[in-house]
Amino acid sequence: MALTRLASLLVLLTLHCYASILAVVLKSANTSPRANEFESIELSCLIESIATTGPRIEWKKIRNGKTSYVYFKNKVSGDLENRAQIREPATLVILNATRQDTASYRCEVTAHDDLKNFDEIVIELAIRVKPVAPRCSVPASVPVGKSAELTCVEDEGFPKSQYQWFRNKEEIPMDPKSSPKFFNSSYVLNSETGVLKFSSVKKEDAGQYYCRARNEAGVAECNPQTMEVYDLNIVGIVLGVLVVVLVLLCIVVGICCAYRRGLFATEKQTGSNYKAPGKPDGVDYIRTDDEGDFKHKSSFVI
Repeated sequence: MALTRLASLLVLLTLHCYASILAVVLKSANTSPRANEFESIELSCLIESIATTGPRIEWKKIRNGKTSYVYFKNKVSGDLENRAQIREPATLVILNATRQDTASYRCEVTAHDDLKNFDEIVIELAIRVKPVAPRCSVPASVPVGKSAELTCVEDEGFPKSQYQWFRNKEEIPMDPKSSPKFFNSSYVLNSETGVLKFSSVKKEDAGQYYCRARNEAGVAECNPQTMEVYDLNIVGIVLGVLVVVLVLLCIVVGICCAYRRGLFATEKQTGSNYKAPGKPDGVDYIRTDDEGDFKHKSSFVI
């Protein structure tokens, strides 16, 4: 009985080894490679075991739900035709990567003579893109005690940029209480959106501000912009209002005086200055005692 079991075990081990030898198996040194834009990057596809000579190797690109060929019939095709090559046996090398190369890539190997004749491996490639100079918005002047919002936006970088703000070349901390120079400031800084918002501006908040966008590929900054903080002149505002009211009052008084003096009166027709309309040329009217009426005397001349 023991010999039977031992024989069965040996047969199973032999079959397992035989099946392993006749199976194509792939592996990768890195299934999530990263590279900066315009650099070279290697998509590793290694054949760990295979019995077939001259297997069929294909690479496919999956981006935005669409699949396209990258390597087919021993030829690089598509948008990588002049920018990629195959390194034996099946590794794909992109020589000048761009942001459009960020996608999933599938390496497929078909070995017709193997018992397990097909295997595939997926590589997730991400191309890092350096940020460009962000668009910064800083208010030119803000009165003391009022709110102010500074914005910073950058859309080109990948991965998405993180933001830092600087005042007079010193980085503004996330928590103002963590720095003696910003201890009295009341602001909220969002490093994800790039918004720096002051709830109540103080005189110490005046200065030159600029923003920095940063990701794994690099950094970029906008030009410094000055924000002035001024005190509200309450006395001047009150005097200005009084002057306007006084001017309006003078205008009203002047109009009333002119009206009382008759400067705005219009002449009306009266019985004494009424003039009878002139009679038309060529017609005479004679009143007779018998008729008590006007009588047509002369005729028109044609």
